[in-house]
Amino acid sequence: MDTKDFDMENLDIAWCPGCGNYGILNAIKQALTELEIKPHQLAMVSGIGQAAKAPHYYRCNLFNGLHGRSLPVATAIKAVNPELTVIVESGDGCTYGEEEPFIHTIRRNPNITNIVHNNMVYGLTKGQASPTSPHELRTPIQIDGVFPEPFNPIALAISLNASFVARAFAGDVKQTVEIMKKAIQHKGYALVDVFQPCVTYNKLNTYKWFKDNTYYLDDSYDPYDRISAFKKATEVTSFPLGVIYLNPRPTFDESLNVYKESKEPLYKRETDFKKLIDLIESRRVI
Repeated sequence: MDTKDFDMENLDIAWCPGCGNYGILNAIKQALTELEIKPHQLAMVSGIGQAAKAPHYYRCNLFNGLHGRSLPVATAIKAVNPELTVIVESGDGCTYGEEEPFIHTIRRNPNITNIVHNNMVYGLTKGQASPTSPHELRTPIQIDGVFPEPFNPIALAISLNASFVARAFAGDVKQTVEIMKKAIQHKGYALVDVFQPCVTYNKLNTYKWFKDNTYYLDDSYDPYDRISAFKKATEVTSFPLGVIYLNPRPTFDESLNVYKESKEPLYKRETDFKKLIDLIESRRVI
C-alpha cells in the first residue's frame, strides 16, 4: 500500500499554510498505510470545525455530522459493522466542548479511535477560546484573557478508566505515526489528543512553544499504572507525549446481545419486517 491510496483528486483544502492539521493528516495516512488498512475498510466520522473537515481529505467511507455528536455516530457504525476500522477525527471545541458524548463514550468503550486536533482555540469561527485554551490567553473575543482553567481531557479520560489514552504533537509526524498505529490497533476506545498549532489565531501555542514545553515518555514508564498516569496527566509545566494510560477491558461491541450467537455484522443480516412491525405495535401507547 501507499499513502496515495487515500489521496483525493482536485482538492481545495481549507486550511491555512503551516496549519498543524496537515501534520495530523499525513500521520494518519501513513499509519493506515503501514497497518495495511484499505480505504474501503475505513470509516471516518467527524463533527464541525476546521479539524472536522479532515475526513473529507481521505478517500474512504465518511460521515460528517453535528457539532459534538460524532462519537455516538461512530459507536453505532462500529456496532452495525464491526469489520470496519472506525476513526473519529475532530477538534478540541467539537470534542471537549460537548462533554456528554465524550464522557459516555469512554464509559461504553466502543472499539473506535478518537483523534482530537487540540489547537486550544476555535479556528473555524475566528479564534475565540476553546475548552482547552490556556488561562489568561487573549483572543478577539476574550480581550481581557480567558478566565477558566483549561479543560484537561487526559486527566478526565484516566479518571473514567479509559482503555487507551495518548497525546501526540503534530510537528513530530514520525512519532505521531507510531502513536496513531498503537491507537488504531488497540481493542477498545482509544483517545489521542494531538497538540496542533493554529498559526493564524493562536500566537502563544506555536510549534516552538510545543517543542519547548513537551517531552516523550521513555521505556521505563509504565502506562498500566493508573496513579502514575494521572500524575502525568496533571503536569502543566511540561506535557508528556506518548501512550499515557492503558487499561484493556471488554468493549461495547462485545457486550451486545446481537453478537452473542452470531458474529455476522448486523448490516449483512436480513431484516424480519413482520417481527419489527409487531415490536413497534406492541410499544404503542395509543
